[in-house]
Amino acid sequence: MEQGNKTRVSEFLLLGFSEDPELQPLIFGLFLSMYLVTVLGNLLIILASISDSHLHMPMYFFLSNLSFVDICFTSTSIPKMLLNIQTQSKAITYTGCITQMCFFMVFIELDNFLLTVMAYDRYVAICHPLHYTAIMNSQLCGSLVLVSWILSLLHALLESLMVLRLSFCTNLEIPHFFCELNQVVQLSCSDTFLNDVVMYIVSVLLGGGPIAGILYSYSKIVSSIRKISSIQGKYKAFSTCASHLSVVSLFYCTGVGVYLSSGVTHSSHSSAIASVLYTVVTPMLKPFIYSLRNKDVKRALRRSLRFL
Repeated sequence: MEQGNKTRVSEFLLLGFSEDPELQPLIFGLFLSMYLVTVLGNLLIILASISDSHLHMPMYFFLSNLSFVDICFTSTSIPKMLLNIQTQSKAITYTGCITQMCFFMVFIELDNFLLTVMAYDRYVAICHPLHYTAIMNSQLCGSLVLVSWILSLLHALLESLMVLRLSFCTNLEIPHFFCELNQVVQLSCSDTFLNDVVMYIVSVLLGGGPIAGILYSYSKIVSSIRKISSIQGKYKAFSTCASHLSVVSLFYCTGVGVYLSSGVTHSSHSSAIASVLYTVVTPMLKPFIYSLRNKDVKRALRRSLRFL
């Protein structure tokens, strides 16, 4: 084992979902379709936010950033998986695996932070409507996005450096369709105690912190809405955050579902299948949620499509 610790690996093998050759065309077609829908849907959201002057507001500035992140998030894993299916290869280089893992963490953490920032935006809009434009000025909006990027990059860099210190032996098969941090760490024949501690602490801080912020924002929002006397006023106030609340529920529920499925079944293949929910399905559904539940976005999308 000690000699194996000194072995420098050149590549890993991504096992994906199934080794059945007959299922590969189906998997390829399904994921290619979902990837194209995700990219097209989020690009339309970005285009609508930029081209329509009615959407030049903090809420839609954050939404366009979220759409960009979702495109990048999905692009870190799906194109490589499709390429492997097309070339009938499971290999990914060591450098490619670390890079994929790093970018995946950057974008999933950005999703996390941007959803929290958007919750704060809704809190200010509903609880402090008269001061909304003064509080949510362009400088603050830009700073919130910048801080989100910095924290996400620092987290990904920390976790990647922690993996680089590990050594790997003979088992280089990753039972997943992308290089997921926990799966890669489990393959190591080095002592991973420090990695596990860092992952746990970071999960608590960067996972629990944003969730607490979102819950606090919505507790204040609910409290403010309850004080509105008219039913129509309550509905109008709630409708401004309904899309965001739907996306938040989808994002965190699928994430928790993946965590619970991996903990209960102890099956890596089950975890990989469950991961599709938040790596592919959630980014694909977000544009539909915002376009269907938000009249301003729906109107802007119609105008954009008319020009296209």
